Amino acid sequence: MEKQPITKDEKRVIFASSLGTVFEWYDFYLYGSLAVIIAKHFFAGVNETTAFIFALLAFAAGFAVRPFGAIVFGRLGDMIGRKYTFLITILIMGTSTAIVGILPGYATIGVAAPVILIVLRLLQGLALGGEYGGAATYVAEHAPHGKRGLFTSFIQTTATLGLFLSLLVIWVCRNSFGQEDFEAWGWRVPFLVSILLLIVSVYIRLQLNESPVFKKMKEEGRHSKAPLTEAFLRWPNLKVVLLSLFGGTAGQAVVWYTGQFYALFFLTKTLGVEANRADILIAVSLAIATPFFIIFGSLSDRIGRKRIVLAGCLIAAIAYFPIFKGLTHFANPALEQAVAASPVVVTADPTRCAFQFDPIGKASFKQSCDLIKSALAKKGIPYTNAAAPAGTVASVTVGSTRIESFEGESLTKEEFTAKAGEFNGALGAALSSAGYPAKADPAQMNTPMVIVLLTILVLFVTMVYGPIAAWLVELFPTRIRYSSMSLPYHIGNGWFGGFLPTVAFAMVAATGDIYYGLWYPIVVALATFVIGLFCVPETKDRDIYAND
Repeated sequence: MEKQPITKDEKRVIFASSLGTVFEWYDFYLYGSLAVIIAKHFFAGVNETTAFIFALLAFAAGFAVRPFGAIVFGRLGDMIGRKYTFLITILIMGTSTAIVGILPGYATIGVAAPVILIVLRLLQGLALGGEYGGAATYVAEHAPHGKRGLFTSFIQTTATLGLFLSLLVIWVCRNSFGQEDFEAWGWRVPFLVSILLLIVSVYIRLQLNESPVFKKMKEEGRHSKAPLTEAFLRWPNLKVVLLSLFGGTAGQAVVWYTGQFYALFFLTKTLGVEANRADILIAVSLAIATPFFIIFGSLSDRIGRKRIVLAGCLIAAIAYFPIFKGLTHFANPALEQAVAASPVVVTADPTRCAFQFDPIGKASFKQSCDLIKSALAKKGIPYTNAAAPAGTVASVTVGSTRIESFEGESLTKEEFTAKAGEFNGALGAALSSAGYPAKADPAQMNTPMVIVLLTILVLFVTMVYGPIAAWLVELFPTRIRYSSMSLPYHIGNGWFGGFLPTVAFAMVAATGDIYYGLWYPIVVALATFVIGLFCVPETKDRDIYAND
């Protein structure tokens, strides 16, 4: 039987649900896109490396609470309905984002600034935890059989479009105000823009009707009175929740965040690509690849959700190392050449090398090993480690040039400052002489190839993300669908995915290997491939109306 085109009412449902969700993702990802600047304004009380890690942790905090938002709002959605629940979530999200735009920084109100910022991130995370499940469920329950992959794939574009919109607004503001003014105060404008987006989103959502599937079920008295109990305390459903997490959303999440956010961090923090240029490169790759969410979503209606999602996990895991090494080759060839010609080696007593994360800003990191690694981390220089006998003063070798560090614990402030100046000067001269670039040179960058590699990373994202909403919706019965699908989705994306930049950056900082952080998404994606292949069923032919 020939499939009918999408009706006017169906288009309105898809558009209204998707547009509101785009705005929510815009609000959520502004923070991630501006993490480096936010670190300077709100975490100025700690050293530079710790400040950036703290900014990433605050970014991750929003992801950490997403599963709790899924529980709270999932329960409401299964009890009172889809429409009113995601009206509440968008109000919380928009208001929290707007407040960030007027929040004083550390220099003005001290430690209260990062505390309030993290509270706002937590509220954003809670709201987003309730938003996605509601939008995906709402659209899927309006979709005719055989089109759920296509219909829900429009919801799947919203995260990428929200990121794209955030990068676009940031780019316009940065170029309108100039880099200095943008970093001083102009970064607040994109957050304030969310007030307008909130008004538009609420108006659109008020025009929607309740999901016909949920409405019919509620009229017949078949809706759940205790959705959390049914979803998570009864083994048959809990088993499906766990399998959908480890055999689906965990791998989908790490592929998503590697292909978009970690790629952006890698370009700016590791390769030294200027932030404005990096934003443009990512935005172009998103624009090219975004239609493939729809293509893979529609394809999943024909060949199945499972095989597309799992293929994306497997291919991504195999391709990450060559792609990221390719980014180094094409984005900053001078760095690649310097590493090959004059590798940097840190020789130190391993027991005298601290993990440089200082939660309260009191640690001094004045041991000789710490001084070297801190300096290299700030410059984005990759290095290898060599063990030295106990008690040895650490040294760093750049090619054939050896520079000895110093032990700074017993020195006065003036003596330490003088010694540090001498050491940093000698290290900087050695790196410069060996050809290590301070920043990526745009003239040497092969921009088309960088865009090709970034686009491939986003194509992996479209494979795993395009069909996932339909797959999750079809795995669970209508009466507890909102709760059941939201939790594995947000644990996968909030925890496995949201913590990826922080975990990967810490892995790189600890080892000196700029590619070492990729092992995190590779291992998770491969685990999802195996579990999903053997334990999670295909669902494309299920009748969700009968799935109660």
